[in-house]
Amino acid sequence: MPAIRSLVFALGVFAMLAAAAGHPRAESTDRAVVRAFLTLLAGEAGDRARAWELIETQWQPSFLPMALEVIRLSRSAEVSGVLVGIMERKAGPGTESGAGAGPGHDLQAWQRRMWNAPEARHPRYAAFKRALYSLVDPRFSAYFDTVGEPLIRLDEIVWGGVRQDGIPPLRNPAMLAADDAGYLEDGHIVFGLSVNGDARAYPKRILGWHEMFLDTVGGVPVAGVYCTLCGTVILYRTRHRGVDHRLGTSGFLYRSNKLMYDRDTESLWSTMQGAPVVGPLAGKGIVLERGSVVTTTWGEWRRRHPGTLVLSLDTGHQRDYAEGAAYREYFATDEPMFPVPVLDTRLKNKDEVFTLRLARHPEAPLAISAEFLAATPVHHDAIEGTALAVLTDPSGANRAYASEDVTFARYDGDRRVEDGTGAIWTMDEHRLTAEDGRVLRRLPAQRAFWFGWFAAFPDTRLVP
Repeated sequence: MPAIRSLVFALGVFAMLAAAAGHPRAESTDRAVVRAFLTLLAGEAGDRARAWELIETQWQPSFLPMALEVIRLSRSAEVSGVLVGIMERKAGPGTESGAGAGPGHDLQAWQRRMWNAPEARHPRYAAFKRALYSLVDPRFSAYFDTVGEPLIRLDEIVWGGVRQDGIPPLRNPAMLAADDAGYLEDGHIVFGLSVNGDARAYPKRILGWHEMFLDTVGGVPVAGVYCTLCGTVILYRTRHRGVDHRLGTSGFLYRSNKLMYDRDTESLWSTMQGAPVVGPLAGKGIVLERGSVVTTTWGEWRRRHPGTLVLSLDTGHQRDYAEGAAYREYFATDEPMFPVPVLDTRLKNKDEVFTLRLARHPEAPLAISAEFLAATPVHHDAIEGTALAVLTDPSGANRAYASEDVTFARYDGDRRVEDGTGAIWTMDEHRLTAEDGRVLRRLPAQRAFWFGWFAAFPDTRLVP
């Protein structure tokens, strides 16, 4: 953190502390504890010593989330060392909160231990997060001014290191005709979608720097949300019950999945669920309708959709939009950047899976190994009685359709699918259409990294 930013941060802490109740003895114990943790970020030596004494003598399991967040933001080795010592004594081996060897200075190990235990939420924890992160970005304060009960654990909401919209979404981005997109090569990865016949391509090389686009496609307001950390692009229709939800990037994560926010209420939204999970809209029954996205190559998408539009390099931002530049180091390893409670070892962390979570059966998510599908061009499956077929073309692109009582025998890798009776079906981005006029609808689905999908939906059924 640059010196000026550190000074501003320190002054902000002092201003916040000055605005709190006057003398510690006049405060409730809960408020005094929050004040003590915040003092560790910018207080004088004597103030820090008193804060440490209060934290240790009053220690409860609910202090652990605050201690970890202070350590993460502090640049003081002394603060971190003393807090780790307290944590080891109070929540380490042989204590009520933990067993076995203490994690020491391994913050991710502490987080995993905490998240795999029942939540112990301090009565002033939301106020603590509001005060703490408003010093990073004043707009963060509204996220934790909670109305109603959060639908996710607050201690699992982790700052991703950027401010609100610090990874800038593309709002009404400039688009090009396919013939004008000379910057793309056939092998470059794009995320393709079609809404009411309006075909669009969003190159990974651009979207990786922005992680979200908001636009009107086929006359429908939509948001395409790219969680680079968990490897998935999900398309949502942002109008729900007549309300257009204006979404953005919150700067926070939940289980390595980005959290969105809406501009009107600043509720936090789950990227994976398309629903608000913290704030005024949480628990209101709002779930955005999702659409289908296919991960494919530019050459294959353009061949199928010669009239497609594609993102322009003229985004209004200066970035290295070369193929593979965004998140190059992250994608080159199998290690997550942020911890999650549990990693499932049936697949490698960043192995890609094709995922479905149907609106009528959200309790029964399905993930199918992309490697398995590449070797299985026609795969039949079912989710709670909804029969489906996944068709995979030679580029590796997967599309899922409700199959009802139809069994498919062959797929030519293009648009022609033959069922078990010999009848021919024609495939497009919206449906399968039989020669006799029967129609099978496309199902919303998308790729994801296995670890990110499993973190969000640990009850997923996996086809490895």
